[in-house]
Amino acid sequence: MRPSVSDQHHVLHPWGRLHPAGDSEVMLEGDGVYVTDGQGQRLLDGIGGLWCVNVGYRRREIAEAMAAQAMTLPFYTAFMESGNEPSTRLALALAAAAPGDLNRVFFTTGGSTANDSAIRFLHLLANNTGRPSKKHLISRADAYHGSTFLTASCSGKFSDRADLDVLDGQVHHLSSVNPYRRPEGMTIDEFRDARVAELEACIVALGAENVAGFIAEPILASGGVVVPPEGYHRATFEVCRKYDVRYISDEVVTGFGRLGHVFASEAVFGITPDVITCAKGLTSGYVPLGAMILSDALCAAADVDGKAVFSHGFTYAAHPVACAAAMANLRIIETESLCEHVRRLSPSFLGRLQALADLPLVGDVRGMGLLAGVEFVRCRRTREPLPASAAVGKQVAAECRRRGLMVRPLGSVIGISPPLIITEAQVDEMVGILREAIRVTADALTRSGIQLD
Repeated sequence: MRPSVSDQHHVLHPWGRLHPAGDSEVMLEGDGVYVTDGQGQRLLDGIGGLWCVNVGYRRREIAEAMAAQAMTLPFYTAFMESGNEPSTRLALALAAAAPGDLNRVFFTTGGSTANDSAIRFLHLLANNTGRPSKKHLISRADAYHGSTFLTASCSGKFSDRADLDVLDGQVHHLSSVNPYRRPEGMTIDEFRDARVAELEACIVALGAENVAGFIAEPILASGGVVVPPEGYHRATFEVCRKYDVRYISDEVVTGFGRLGHVFASEAVFGITPDVITCAKGLTSGYVPLGAMILSDALCAAADVDGKAVFSHGFTYAAHPVACAAAMANLRIIETESLCEHVRRLSPSFLGRLQALADLPLVGDVRGMGLLAGVEFVRCRRTREPLPASAAVGKQVAAECRRRGLMVRPLGSVIGISPPLIITEAQVDEMVGILREAIRVTADALTRSGIQLD
């Protein structure tokens, strides 16, 4: 039986069709920054699995740490003050890396459950402080915060909501913070100030006594790799402080070296949020694990009588094998100076990608660290988008795939987030393939009758 046929018939994939029209794509192995598919084609993994394989594939250190822990203590519950050595060591490491007084770590199974836990903690805070109406949440268009009912409701990728329900009335979405899509004639500074003013107006309209928190990705990853204008995060943080609204920084994608630091909130954007959520690069994708990191002040505020209980959790929270993998992963990031490597490589990585702007199809190239997005348009002068029927992101991704590169289509944008161990020569390889794929796609669109300006 071919793996692709078996997969098609028996695996229901996230964001997959209920009945796929063709064979599924099955990957067989990975090594460094490359993966190999079922047909034996070696592919440069330009998306790092799913924004997560930060230290690359086939890292023996992580595999051996997992095996050793599985033979020592493969599992024990973390409920009711039970613990295990790897989760304790990992919590200490995360607290040391997090800014300010973010010292309390609640382990989860991934990014969705980390964000879900953060929101539920804000509900606990409201209830324990006698403010039961302070439950409303503010998010943004283009945001992605997870796939639980609560976090899917916070996500602002509205196309993801097709045929599925979300929480009504308690989550409010602000306008997109993509400066490339700002109104004609508006400066980036004016755009930033307008988006910050929109947050404040939303809080005032709802009543600060009703707003629990603002949840924000430092860079909106799957929403199109949107980089908000400089100063935006600091300004929105100050608005939240003004109105006693808690700030959740969703670092599921931006953490663990992606932007050149273990956490980006303070180091890159100058804020110390009330909560940081993380996953993905925490284990470099080797095993599922997420975390919610709370400030001491937030925990103290929620524990008004010294007896508060957070009645929330997961069977596999603080899983010892996952925590051992995370510790091995963090050691690699530190001993190989991967954060410093990202900071050194980022200017040439982004510069090489920005050179693609000479192609007619490319409207915008944006990013930070080793995270980038390329947006395609019909007309670069007017920023007129291509028709959705053109499926330009998927076309470019397919052409890259044929030439040995994996990128992620995000509508009219392709996302790029390679393993942090990528070299300058591999960046050149990646951008060379991408350039040819864009050129071929543009020719195909022209032949189909779509005029590019």
